[in-house]
Amino acid sequence: MNPKNLVLLLLFGFALPTNAHNVNAEDETVVAGNVKMEQSTDQAHVVSPVNNPPLPEDGYDSLFDGKTFVGWEHHGNWVIEEGAFYRQTAGGSLTYTAAPVPEDFELRFEWKVSKGCNSGVYYRPGQVEYQVLDNVGSPYGENARQSAASLFFCMAPSQDVTRPVGYWNTGRVICQGTVIEHWLNGHRVLSFDYSEPKWSEYVKLLAIRGGDLTGRGGLLWLQDHGQDVWFRNLRWREIPSNETITPDPHFQPLSVTGSALAKEQSRVKKMLEANAKK
Repeated sequence: MNPKNLVLLLLFGFALPTNAHNVNAEDETVVAGNVKMEQSTDQAHVVSPVNNPPLPEDGYDSLFDGKTFVGWEHHGNWVIEEGAFYRQTAGGSLTYTAAPVPEDFELRFEWKVSKGCNSGVYYRPGQVEYQVLDNVGSPYGENARQSAASLFFCMAPSQDVTRPVGYWNTGRVICQGTVIEHWLNGHRVLSFDYSEPKWSEYVKLLAIRGGDLTGRGGLLWLQDHGQDVWFRNLRWREIPSNETITPDPHFQPLSVTGSALAKEQSRVKKMLEANAKK
């Protein structure tokens, strides 16, 4: 499809269905255990009953020991607070350099945001991101394709099951072949095979931003987008060849309509114009 036709498609025909399918919740036990939820007066902040994270489940490799930056690189703007990575000042993202992301993998982690926070977990080369967001306080939350647990600027989750600012959320990314799943707080909220024709326009949308879902071998990194954010209990496993991940056939992403869609379309048009000049 040439850029002109793609612009027309996105400007006039890329509205998504208005109904969202609520997938079944996974009976997931949070690895951190029962978290005591307390909030301070200045900002919501969850206090964990223990500072040290537990050992990862069998079959998972821990990426963070809760105490040191071993295996990670940053520019001095991240600290470790109560067993969690905490982005406290501007300075850049936090990158796991000990090993590349496996081709087929399952990543589990916990995340917590400050008011208005925008962050993300990048797990494949380029702009392939599990969005971490305060859906209520951030302007990005207006667009479901940019909301928490979305595949940012590509695919919206099926529902919003985020916890309030200051509370820990559990995140999960599963990738096998051309299948991608995002989980949030025990719910499978995104599940699709990007090789299927019905998702082709979503894949093209991400490509305009510079995302390539076929990329492999990149590094895992946690985004610094300018606001305070916390991550802990990061671990992954390589999915063996004898295990098959099947996407949810009933998955339906949330729709993007109204002013959010208009803003997205305007942004897409500018991106296409900029790409044409390169």
